Amino acid sequence: MTSAASHEPDTLVQPMDAHNRRLIANVHPPDWKNPAPRARYHLVVLGAGTAGLVSAAGAAGLGATVALVEQHLMGGDCLNVGCVPSKGLIGAARAWAAARDAERAFHGPAAGGAGDFAAVMERMREIRADLSPIDSAARFRELGVDVFLGSGAFTSRETIAVGGQTLRFRRAVIATGARAAAPPIPGLDVVEYRTNETIFSLTELPCRLIIIGGGPVGCEMAQSFARFGSEVTLLHRGAHLLPREDADAAAIVQGALRRDGVRLALNTTITRVSKRGTDIVVSVRHDAGEAEFVGDELLVAIGRAPNVEGLGLELAGVACTPAGVSVDDRFRTTNSRVYAAGDVCSSLQFTHAADFQARAVIQNALFFGRVKGSNLVVPWATYTSPEVAHVGHTAASAKAAGLSVHTIDVPLHDVDRARLDGQTDGFARVHVRAGRDTILGATIVSEHAGDLISEITLAMTNGLGLGAIGKTIHPYPTQGEVLRKVADAWRRTKLTPLVKALFRRWFTLFS
Repeated sequence: MTSAASHEPDTLVQPMDAHNRRLIANVHPPDWKNPAPRARYHLVVLGAGTAGLVSAAGAAGLGATVALVEQHLMGGDCLNVGCVPSKGLIGAARAWAAARDAERAFHGPAAGGAGDFAAVMERMREIRADLSPIDSAARFRELGVDVFLGSGAFTSRETIAVGGQTLRFRRAVIATGARAAAPPIPGLDVVEYRTNETIFSLTELPCRLIIIGGGPVGCEMAQSFARFGSEVTLLHRGAHLLPREDADAAAIVQGALRRDGVRLALNTTITRVSKRGTDIVVSVRHDAGEAEFVGDELLVAIGRAPNVEGLGLELAGVACTPAGVSVDDRFRTTNSRVYAAGDVCSSLQFTHAADFQARAVIQNALFFGRVKGSNLVVPWATYTSPEVAHVGHTAASAKAAGLSVHTIDVPLHDVDRARLDGQTDGFARVHVRAGRDTILGATIVSEHAGDLISEITLAMTNGLGLGAIGKTIHPYPTQGEVLRKVADAWRRTKLTPLVKALFRRWFTLFS
């Protein structure tokens, strides 16, 4: 828990209990011996997060000779400090909330008393260790990949050095990801704080938790820790949380967070962070003047920086900016031999985006592929309760792109299963091209939005319109019916006054 988190393998995950020792033994074994390099590799991959692992496994599976270089922990953010631990916490927090809500919503038995937060965190560490063999150095060696643990850097346009050895390549992939990078807030450099890389090392529940940032990580952690019993304050500079989402979608999440006890401070500018004894004090300026918020722990949930330092990019002729490695639409860098994928080069910093970018890189770098990043249909989800999921255009972005759209909204209250589940806060919103059923984008707010958005993503990826969804039989009763209802609502718009008149004429003749 420092203002500049260490990235040494044995400090990235704490405490060093049996579960984390098992994790480290898989994703950065301390006794690992790097192999002797081959004369030349078809592909050398820098970084063993999602993009790097998919690139290496996919290329090796097709018969290429592959080297994989990782300085820290294989599995990257997703396994170690991202998707896996966060969803472990979120799942536990949802269960705690459901137990308390059962009496009110379903006349169930009363749930009282405090839960065991330490056991929640231990369960997360155990599951993370259970999953780690999938991303392990030993597994990738079995897949035929030469795994090199250590700091890798380009030494020329076609060589990479690691551990005193030189790896020659025909093609290389930069997949070193990104890291938490706190904003320049006065005093933050001298105050201990948490990021997504260290929040999962907690073993005791903070009594008072302050979170800076109302994006997905900030909202997910705010709701979860409030459900565990922390007094949570969420500070956000915008007028509404989740600024990438529609305002009414964010408003539903804001209401849910408030009901769970999160104190929201919107439209705030943080002026200073300081210590007062053992307390952390965050000073802000907002519409009503100035205020102070006091906590025991501080989570900074804004700011990311690409991991490009020390890679020797200049020796390889690879250009980069503060946003990351520069790539064209086929993920090729300014060195035609070198490609990049994942958080190090993309604004879409999601595990599933990195996965499919890596698949594109394999085709483009090793074969004659012409897969374009702009053609990938990438959904995303924020795992609050309810969840918010989105894919494609919003109404605003479609208008900015010069597209004429028709928008269909169906509230979850109109879906029988949502009412039976007591989960009616939310809606499904689909944007289609005006006059057609071509889907341009969608937003879903529901307890299962992250699952539901895949049906829309499938349709968009394969050129299926709302009409195809409307013709698809959905099991009753499910919350997925909301998408069939969207399609039905669109179909009813085709029943124009002229069409109605023709039908009336038909039935007159038919009688």
